[in-house]
Amino acid sequence: MKNGVMMQYFEWNLPNDGNLWKQLKKDAVHLHQTGITAVWIPPAYKADEQQDEGYATYDLFDLGEFDQNSTVRTKYGTKDELIETIGELHKNKISVYLDTVMNHKAEGDYTEKFKVKEVDPKERNKDISDEIEIQAWTGYLFKGRGNKYSDFKWHWYHFSGVGFDDAQKKSGIFRILGENKYWSEGVDDENGNYDFLLCNDLDLDHPEVIKELNRWGIWVSNELNLDGMRLDAVKHMEDKFVKQFLETVRAERGNEFYSVAEYWNGDLATLEKYLAAVEKTTDLFDVPLHYNMYKASKFGKDYDLRRILDDTLVLHHPDYAVTFVDNHDSQLGSSLESEIEDWFKPSAYALILLMEKGYPCIFYGDYYGINGGKPLYQPIIDLLLNTRRKYAYGEQKDYFDHPSTVGFVRMGDKDHAGSGLAFLMSNNIDGNKVMNVGVNRKGEVWRDLTGNVQKKITIDNEGNGNFLVEGGTLSVWVKF
Repeated sequence: MKNGVMMQYFEWNLPNDGNLWKQLKKDAVHLHQTGITAVWIPPAYKADEQQDEGYATYDLFDLGEFDQNSTVRTKYGTKDELIETIGELHKNKISVYLDTVMNHKAEGDYTEKFKVKEVDPKERNKDISDEIEIQAWTGYLFKGRGNKYSDFKWHWYHFSGVGFDDAQKKSGIFRILGENKYWSEGVDDENGNYDFLLCNDLDLDHPEVIKELNRWGIWVSNELNLDGMRLDAVKHMEDKFVKQFLETVRAERGNEFYSVAEYWNGDLATLEKYLAAVEKTTDLFDVPLHYNMYKASKFGKDYDLRRILDDTLVLHHPDYAVTFVDNHDSQLGSSLESEIEDWFKPSAYALILLMEKGYPCIFYGDYYGINGGKPLYQPIIDLLLNTRRKYAYGEQKDYFDHPSTVGFVRMGDKDHAGSGLAFLMSNNIDGNKVMNVGVNRKGEVWRDLTGNVQKKITIDNEGNGNFLVEGGTLSVWVKF
């Protein structure tokens, strides 16, 4: 995505008022003007209850169209509103990526009885019970939708495990028994095997499941005219399924159909292994970079900023890296809470938005506020987006050579008059760094767009500038 910027257009605490699609439609012009080129929208299909964010999936084919689970609309609105919104986004040259949840389904329409073995939650390949019969909500009829769009009905044998025995009212991890049934192999090896995450875990090795999900992927992409998908929880999904799913959808939608997968693991080697397994058919979120920035914000002056890009996707596999600061999983109160401290967040956004590599993603909560609160970072993100559009072009030269003050320059290019910049950030005291912006810049006067440093600097005859930054902040220098 050349110079593209994605926005995750939701956070955990949005109100259950059905207005998100309408809000996004009204916001399309503004997003385009600020430089957003794609939006990642939340799961748009019917969940187990209206207030759910969409990850407790019930019916993938119900996009807010049918009266099911005591509601027609989802938390975010109706299908018709969503289609109108996507049309408006496309008019404003903004691509749309749907959050796609195919790892599990939530509570079904009726219970079924079947054989299982309970397993150790910390070692899922270890049974802690003999073969037993349980009863679980694994039968799906979709009475409100009937057979429209799909006549497929889900049963216990379409799942590999469940998290609740309704007969005994007991929670646990119950591996379903049957012919050719076991946990998938192509998943993360945490807890021995991390196939099971929650609810009713889809058996992604089952041919009927594969066929139905492939059909749904083509249907929803055509029905909504999607430009791509964000794939949820892929560390828990059979990697062979993910690869063939994307190939199937792209056979219908074209090879430009975009994908970014959430593999939440901060270990670069693990992510590299996954990229190889799916033959680089998808981008990945740069979780290692997120954790580096999180540590930088927590440790402050004791963090060595020279290490901030170490072992990250954007450094080693930039063409497959979606860089982000925070998201709904890292925000306060979430299961993977690791929210970056307020003082460092502007520097973190400057890093991902101004650097040459990576596909940056802005978080709705940082831009519009959390739980209806004040949008703390909108002014600085707007400034950085504007800077990206006007100045962030050309080769990048890094100056990651001091533990508390680092930076880089972008040299500019001939296609964007006046482009080029110098970026610095500090996690301690005031700093300065001599950086070269090109001998062709000699005599130019540069200023700090953030206003953190009021002094102007002049580029010398060799193209060097002695750029300044205040302690614990950032500076973005451009030609005055």
